[in-house]
Amino acid sequence: MTATIAVTIALLVVFLGAGVWVSLALFSVGIAGLEIFRNMPIERQLAISIWNTMTSESLIALPLFILMAEILFRTRLSASLFNGLAPWAAYLPGRLMHVNVLGCTMFAAISGSSAATAATVGRITLSELFSRGYSRSLAMGSLAGAGTLGFLIPPSVILIIYGVLSETSVLKLFIAGIVPGLLLAATYMAYIAVRASISPALIPPAGPSATAAELLRSLVNLGPVVFLILLVLGSMYAGYASPTEAAAVGVFGAFIIGALQRSITWSAFGHACISAVRTSSMVGMIVTAAVFLSQAMAFLGVPRAVAEQIAALELSAFSLVLLLLVFYMLLGCVLEGMSAIVMTLPITLPLILAAGYDKIWFGVFLVLVVEMAQITPPVGFNLFVIQSLTGERIGAIAKAALPFFIIMILFTIMIAVFPQVATWLPEQVQLRG
Repeated sequence: MTATIAVTIALLVVFLGAGVWVSLALFSVGIAGLEIFRNMPIERQLAISIWNTMTSESLIALPLFILMAEILFRTRLSASLFNGLAPWAAYLPGRLMHVNVLGCTMFAAISGSSAATAATVGRITLSELFSRGYSRSLAMGSLAGAGTLGFLIPPSVILIIYGVLSETSVLKLFIAGIVPGLLLAATYMAYIAVRASISPALIPPAGPSATAAELLRSLVNLGPVVFLILLVLGSMYAGYASPTEAAAVGVFGAFIIGALQRSITWSAFGHACISAVRTSSMVGMIVTAAVFLSQAMAFLGVPRAVAEQIAALELSAFSLVLLLLVFYMLLGCVLEGMSAIVMTLPITLPLILAAGYDKIWFGVFLVLVVEMAQITPPVGFNLFVIQSLTGERIGAIAKAALPFFIIMILFTIMIAVFPQVATWLPEQVQLRG
């Protein structure tokens, strides 16, 4: 069995090191492992695995949520968010710096993508904050950290993928992400308030306060976002729509918003569709390959062997979580977060279940470590998104994001100590049907 594990790891290193696409690397490792160590009809197993994965109802929601995010990216939603939140944020310690966190939190509830959240919110907020004299470092760092909420606050692309791979209810995973997502956003805001109080020079002098009439008018700008949140999340949690049906409703709602704002043309809609097809094809290939590799490793007995070796270490449940946290942090330095999850889930999920944690909690844990990978150089995608918006060096952006990275580490440890933070709400909600 040691030889099987060694060959599997060696093949992964060779394929990924050679620059082979992640999906093709995963397929290749699974096929090679079965060819070397098992005598079985691989082509039949491969065909069954691909068919069952790609016809999963839960996975259908994925391209629809991606299309919704692409459409919203081409609307004036980011400007509406800033104009709606700025007058209210001006009363908080740190003032408009909170718009990054509040805007990302709201946009995350209709996006499902970390990169789309950071890009959509940041293309308005960063220029406004810079022009008004706010700290460039804190502005970039808060956007990098808050942008990752697109993965945690539902709907979430990563939670859909995890639900398919782990055979867990996607709707329950969505519900589980609400409380941790809001708490993490509140923690970011608390840090900004403390930093602004300690170092007032980071924030420009306060301007005239908004009048009551201006505050009320600003709420109109939040109307499109609130409408879409109620349309997508409300239809799911009220039991009127499955995640897939809610995603379809969301696409329709996004198109309506774009049409009413006169910001979405047929040409822009076509570009959104093409971009969504490209992204969905990439993600679909990776998920399909991950499922096949998971099945191949199960046939080879790799998860069981690794679990037995780790069990022999007699680690406590909390020590195991800390070990996995360090493991995923290191993996996030060299691999994109989603790829890290699909490659390791067949081994790590059985370990977590044996330690007494459940699938719902582990889904939230994995999203948090993927969020860390989004702002970890050299492959942190949110860092490149912010670089495209600001022209700053990756090193400077990574340094600005470091405090928020540390907050995520501490927050992940906290939900390991108190798993009820992630599991309480799904246990309270009775799903229809």
